[in-house]
Amino acid sequence: MRQIVLDTETTGLEAGQGHRIIEIGCVELVNRRLTGRSFHKYLNPERAIDEGAAEVHGMRLEDLADKPRFIDVAPELIEFVKGAELIIHNAPFDLAFLDAELARIPGEPRRMRELCLVLDTLELARRMHPGQRNSLDALCKRYAVDNSSRELHGALLDAKILSDVYLSMTGGQATLTLDSSGAGPGGAAGSARLGTRPVALKVIRASAEELAAHERTLDGIDKSSGGPAVWRRAKV
Repeated sequence: MRQIVLDTETTGLEAGQGHRIIEIGCVELVNRRLTGRSFHKYLNPERAIDEGAAEVHGMRLEDLADKPRFIDVAPELIEFVKGAELIIHNAPFDLAFLDAELARIPGEPRRMRELCLVLDTLELARRMHPGQRNSLDALCKRYAVDNSSRELHGALLDAKILSDVYLSMTGGQATLTLDSSGAGPGGAAGSARLGTRPVALKVIRASAEELAAHERTLDGIDKSSGGPAVWRRAKV
């Protein structure tokens, strides 16, 4: 099973108002294990970045002036995610921006759900933890996932953090993080992880002699307490 954990950063909150993607970060899982493959691009949005958005991710338009446009990286992105299951926290937000960017490309319009299955970890968390806070930071605290390097939002860093959260939410995977440093437009971030393998536990059953001794012990408890032992009541 191939899954892609994806996150984006944008110029603002509403794709319908013409806001654009400025960063895409993806990490690959195969059979619930990080493969080390990733897709990460900073993008020139060709428009201003809202001040509120800049405070979240720390990027300004001048930081992105020499970066490619979405149309320039779209073929590589599509090739990376096609046929996989996308894992996204608050998927409607990211999908709206991705679909809007794809719609700007000349030719037949595409939508991400036509290329991939989608799993929304925010919706999953709301079903698992109703009435609780289910932001990525809240889930990191709940599942003891280290997000200490997340001073500002970043698409690749958040995708890596979300991969740990998703694995913990859906069964867990022991990890050994060697490098969890964040990255800005001029850097990169990476981590190495070791997974655990299922261990078959040996079942040792009581012998006939041990069972007989157990029954004699229960007889003694019955006699001293004036009634059947708790163990015998539980078996009824």
